[in-house]
Amino acid sequence: MDELREQCPWDKKQNIHTLRPLTLEETYELADAITDNDWKGIKEELGDMLLHILFYAKIGAEQKQFELKEVIDGICEKLIFRHPHIYGDVKVADEEDVKRNWEKLKMKEGKKSVLSGVPPSLPAVVKATRIQEKAKQVGFEWENKEDVWKKVEEEICELKEAIQLDSQEKIDEEFGDVLFSLVNYARFLRVDAEGVLERTNKKFIYRFQQMETIAAGKGKKLEDMSLTEMDAIWDEVKKQTVHT
Repeated sequence: MDELREQCPWDKKQNIHTLRPLTLEETYELADAITDNDWKGIKEELGDMLLHILFYAKIGAEQKQFELKEVIDGICEKLIFRHPHIYGDVKVADEEDVKRNWEKLKMKEGKKSVLSGVPPSLPAVVKATRIQEKAKQVGFEWENKEDVWKKVEEEICELKEAIQLDSQEKIDEEFGDVLFSLVNYARFLRVDAEGVLERTNKKFIYRFQQMETIAAGKGKKLEDMSLTEMDAIWDEVKKQTVHT
């Protein structure tokens, strides 16, 4: 990194703001590799992420803000402070105790809200999950999944009422509430809402592209076919990929 920063025209030109979108891209590439259980890809993307960490640390040193050693020491100190059940005399029964202690310690560090640690720029489904998880740590949580499902049904009824009123603003609001309640239900089912939705996205893309291929093999384009014809091909593809 020292050599690149001194000798490469592109690397010399970069700053924290030009790197930011590239870092986001690398993060999503790592997320894709994890979703696909692609261990070779995970290894490669972790290397790319590490490069970005070194890059930011190099720029930080140039700006006389911090050194790489301070970054590493800082996270070590934070982990020790937030794991008193390992490095102190605090007793915990399970992972939920650990999470609750973690949030209490973060509040001691000066945070004014348990939700302040949720990054504003997180994707909406991930953000909803994190908000709910953090609210849980102070006891703001449903007792069982049956009650959560009742809330989902309640929100769906409110969405239907908004649709009857034909108010787009109200429909938008209630649809958001339905999604939020479904994310909550996913937590109770121990389902990663963001992860399973992405897998469904990938499954749809694969099946749709297979449908395009089959149609092309018959000398047709999807836009020239009826919905009934497309559904027949979709069912054919679905049977072939039912276990994928």
